[in-house]
Amino acid sequence: MDDLDRRLLDELQRDATQAYSALGQAVGLSAGAAHERVRKLREQGVIRRTTVDVDPSSVGRGVAAFVLVEANAWMGDSPTSEAIEALPEVVEAHVIAGPAALLVKIRTSTTEELQASLRRLYAIDGVTSTQAIVVLETFFERPLDTASGIAGQ
Repeated sequence: MDDLDRRLLDELQRDATQAYSALGQAVGLSAGAAHERVRKLREQGVIRRTTVDVDPSSVGRGVAAFVLVEANAWMGDSPTSEAIEALPEVVEAHVIAGPAALLVKIRTSTTEELQASLRRLYAIDGVTSTQAIVVLETFFERPLDTASGIAGQ
């Protein structure tokens, strides 16, 4: 991946719906060349998917929480991943180092739904405790800046 690919990625993160002609013009390529590079980035797995950024509050998922999940066993295997992925309110899940085994992000409509989600997490084999950090306000969320490798720079 070169600087041109990184610029393409930055443009796509800004607006993935733009035409290849506009994308190419933004980075100094023809539409065909831009299309070919994007195709290769998809094949290589650099572009994992194209999606729409939806405002969670607008669709009834305004309650956000980050949950530290402690466990008495290794949680980085398929059964754990599958059990967590089966919970639709979990929008992110990460195996982490430190006092907890996992960090998950949950989106629900109400705090009662959050409590029910925490119960479902706690019921997963090996989980010994959960610590929820409820988000009161989100200042911003930003995409990865591929040119520098650091978000927002």
